[in-house]
Amino acid sequence: MRARPLLNRRLEGHGTTIFAEMSALAARTGALNLGQGFPDTDGPAEIADAAARAVRDGHGNQYPPGPGIPELRHAVAEHQRRFYGLTFDPDSEILVTAGATEAIAAAMLALLEPGDEVVALEPYYDSYAATIAMAGAQRVPVTLRAPDFRPDLDALRAAVTPRTRLLLLNTPHNPTGTVLTRAELTAIAELAVERDLLVVTDEVYEHLVFDGEHLPIASLPGMRERTVSISSAGKTFSFTGWKVGWVVAPPPLLAAVRTAKQYLTYVSAGPFQYAVAEALALPDSYYAALRDDLKAKRDLLSDGLAEAGFQVFRPSGTYFITTDITPLGEKDGVAFCLSLPERIGVVAVPTSVFYDDPGPARSHVRFAFCKREDVLREATGRLRRLRAG
Repeated sequence: MRARPLLNRRLEGHGTTIFAEMSALAARTGALNLGQGFPDTDGPAEIADAAARAVRDGHGNQYPPGPGIPELRHAVAEHQRRFYGLTFDPDSEILVTAGATEAIAAAMLALLEPGDEVVALEPYYDSYAATIAMAGAQRVPVTLRAPDFRPDLDALRAAVTPRTRLLLLNTPHNPTGTVLTRAELTAIAELAVERDLLVVTDEVYEHLVFDGEHLPIASLPGMRERTVSISSAGKTFSFTGWKVGWVVAPPPLLAAVRTAKQYLTYVSAGPFQYAVAEALALPDSYYAALRDDLKAKRDLLSDGLAEAGFQVFRPSGTYFITTDITPLGEKDGVAFCLSLPERIGVVAVPTSVFYDDPGPARSHVRFAFCKREDVLREATGRLRRLRAG
């Protein structure tokens, strides 16, 4: 199915994203916000101190270099080497952005021409649709379907046409929590090479994998020269408000993305860049503790949702759980989420807004588990009232 290029098909007529809508509802009702994906505690104190120290010492208070400060670009290069064995030049292959969202926008604007097609795994983060449309391109969804949300590789191949310019991937995947396997990524890489396609891959949840492994597609044969890899500090270090992201790509692709990026924000987050450079050097124990903490919270909320009567699709990564409300006698996820704060004081997000055709997910609802344990326990207690009711 070829989707029409709407800038905002999510909440047509509202002029806001689903995240803004549901977070405003949480604030208005005082409900527990399990809708928007941000932690309710800050990241490591030593990294917050590093940001404060940068401000006090005058580092980054004025415009930082357009590509990002050298310290952070070198830290990103070292991160890629340390975790994945990939070598990149900090000067010509790494670009710092205002979060992953700007990186995605800059990549779409830089690499697409009007009429190009972008094949993307659906459901997808709402900025994908907007930025593809801004570039004048067409998105072509390949739907991940419940209960396992695995990609249909035959459908993916069939979606590629002579007008296809790039594949847009997200692994670990928001909102389903799917982590693409080595076999799946290998098949996608072979298709990209065969059809000479670019690949833009959103890997912001790379350190939040509970089952399986995160494998950058850039590490596979023939992919380094055609892949734009995107990640950020927000999810890994629990400082989502800092909006520090980065792009890793070969020089010709990075130069194109940098050209578009300079007309979006130009630069951002000067002092925070210094802090994130230090954060990326945290020991392996930090990353393991982050993963283990969130895995425990995943299990806590998954079990609580199941006890409350939801059908739960337990995620392999990210910090989101997709559920089906049909066992509760409900059919419409949007109506359910709009009524939930008043009914029991919990906010969730209907996942149908992440689809071009909402049919497969009309009864699906997403919950975020990147919250304090006491908040999750209170939320599950409230959710159990649905079954009692």
